[in-house]
Amino acid sequence: MLIQNNTHAHSIIQATPEQVALAARNWFVSIAIMSILQRDRCIVALSGGSTPKRLYQLLAELPEGLIDWSKVHLFWGDERNVPSDHVDSNFRMVREALIDRIIGPKPVVHAVPTDGRTPAEAAINYERTMRQLAGSSPFIFDIVLLGLGDDAHTASLFPETTALKVLNRWVVENEVPKLSTHRITLTAPILNASRNTAFLICGASKQWALGKIHSAERNSNLYPAQLVRPLGDLWWFMDEAASEATYVE
Repeated sequence: MLIQNNTHAHSIIQATPEQVALAARNWFVSIAIMSILQRDRCIVALSGGSTPKRLYQLLAELPEGLIDWSKVHLFWGDERNVPSDHVDSNFRMVREALIDRIIGPKPVVHAVPTDGRTPAEAAINYERTMRQLAGSSPFIFDIVLLGLGDDAHTASLFPETTALKVLNRWVVENEVPKLSTHRITLTAPILNASRNTAFLICGASKQWALGKIHSAERNSNLYPAQLVRPLGDLWWFMDEAASEATYVE
């Protein structure tokens, strides 16, 4: 069960990638604490990438007890079709940057089950896990973290791939021909079931993609990040290099 969106957008521009990660950390902390106070848990979708990785490292350095990590559920927005200990695994990156470094109670980890499964099987099992957590209630993320590719992809929703048009599934296998691979990705409908969504974007190479997804031209088959319209607030955390000469609502 999903809820329709009513997006409010905000942009936070910082001078450097490090300052972007620090701003995102403060944002994450405030929302996580509020979510736990209000609903006794915080459900998060994580992103891969260098800027999110730095965010995770900063979160691991927080004073013990500032966030009650035992009430934080960690999901992944997408995963590569590799074992969980593989160097390219998004799970492994988060484990090394954050989970293993947290002092005290650990978060509830819901990794994409890629070990010994096909991408299609992994997607089915991951969606089952999400639906079991939701029960009879709507599934809503408290925090969704996203990156933006130079081609305007986000999660593993790549241009001109089949997952872009999926409306009745929460997790799917997505073939990405230009990378000669299959990915497991959350779909746009479940990514949009979010109270707070943040894009973390750094570097001049992102200017083209930002310009396209914020242009009047709307073609989510070419610019998948245009599909991101959460029910809650949408935040753009960017460095100056990415945001220069780019219009952001």
